[in-house]
Amino acid sequence: VSGFGEITPDNKRIITMEWIVEGIALIFIGSINATVTVIDYTSSISLAVYLSSVVVLIVLAFVSFLTGFKISFLPFKLCPVIFITSAVLILLGGLF
Repeated sequence: VSGFGEITPDNKRIITMEWIVEGIALIFIGSINATVTVIDYTSSISLAVYLSSVVVLIVLAFVSFLTGFKISFLPFKLCPVIFITSAVLILLGGLF
């Protein structure tokens, strides 16, 4: 947050909250995919989890591309690439 320069304390809290929420969402996506894979990777529920995770990651990539990709801060520019790569890997892993 300190890398953004002068912003209000409320905006710092909002940015911090958004980072935490996104991190928790990504951890949840990974955890739920790992869990259904361990339980039964061939079930229809597992396929639904894989596909819904792919959709969420693509939406996050799109939002990141429209917002964070336009900033000079490199980690934000990498987010869409990381999200799409993760979605492709989950999709490939779920289908094969």
